[in-house]
Amino acid sequence: MTLTRFVRKNAFRNRRRSILTVLSIGFSLLLLTLMMTIWRAFYLDEGSAESAQRLVVRHRVSLTFALPSYYREKIRSIPGVVAVVPVSWFGGIYKDEKPENFFPQFGTDPEEFFKVYRDIRMPADQLAAWQRDRQGVIVDDTIARKYGWKLGDRFVLQGNIYPVNLELTIRGIFSSTPDNKSVYFNAKYVEEAVSWFNGQAGTFSILADAPGDVSKIATEVDDMFRNSPQPTKAESEKAFGLEFVAMLGNVKAFILSICSAVVFATLLVSANTMAMSIRERTREVALLKTLGFTRQTILGLFVGEAIALALAGGALGTTFAYLLIFAITHSPQFFSFYHMTITPVMWIISLLIAGLVGFMSAVVPAYHASRVNIVDGLRHIG
Repeated sequence: MTLTRFVRKNAFRNRRRSILTVLSIGFSLLLLTLMMTIWRAFYLDEGSAESAQRLVVRHRVSLTFALPSYYREKIRSIPGVVAVVPVSWFGGIYKDEKPENFFPQFGTDPEEFFKVYRDIRMPADQLAAWQRDRQGVIVDDTIARKYGWKLGDRFVLQGNIYPVNLELTIRGIFSSTPDNKSVYFNAKYVEEAVSWFNGQAGTFSILADAPGDVSKIATEVDDMFRNSPQPTKAESEKAFGLEFVAMLGNVKAFILSICSAVVFATLLVSANTMAMSIRERTREVALLKTLGFTRQTILGLFVGEAIALALAGGALGTTFAYLLIFAITHSPQFFSFYHMTITPVMWIISLLIAGLVGFMSAVVPAYHASRVNIVDGLRHIG
């Protein structure tokens, strides 16, 4: 019998206890992987290369306040600015207010939209059709598949924030990575229908000449309008998105505390299992020593068993976490501006944490077991 087979057989010699341990570790690693997925989506995912060159300009006080449209031309004059486009949230209702029928809706300028959002792809003929039709709209391909929309189809968005219902015709279906699951229409449609919104814009999106120009442009924009009745706050697209995360509270501290608690609980479960297992096998250790097993070999056997159990639980937990994330993100009710996915690196990190937990939980009791005197071990009853 090889040492690997010996470890595998002994790891599951008490089948019920071993299965419960694997399930406990698996559940803990599932929670840990979910927390790491959220952390990556919020703080580590940089998005496309083009998004690193974009800025968002909003009212300094709140997103609920609009900015004058003439700010656009002033921003365009700043060195390093390639293009500027207004982007205004509409917030209308499609069909009903059920979550599965929600998707973001924005008013913008069809003439310059794709100059700023270069990572969104759509055929040129569809872009031209959208630019010609004041009631035209372009939709993300994911939404188009969900509702079975085709070019030329019409739908209505009931105004919730603005007192107008938009009757829109689909002139283009675009794709992006990751999917933004949004629709974009001509902002002039709302401006002409709602008098108080005429000459206003919710935000401005800016494309900088290079990522290094983003911070400089943001400073110049804010300085330009600092003493205006509508002061601005310009920031990178990533920082703008993180402001919505910050509304939830100290998310970083919450995720770190959950991760720490999960790892500590997993360590306690694994350590308790290994301590019980090793204590029950004191006579077996003495017998192994009489057969010529060295202290180092016995130590390796027990630590190997703990790592095998922990890795089994880690593999189970990360697999279920992947399936859960996949099911959630592909649910009709799910929407997020953040790309939620479990990458191969996260799989490796989760398994490394599981292996480390298994090692730490067994190394102390295994070390003491390897030092058991043969005579005392054979006399042990327990």
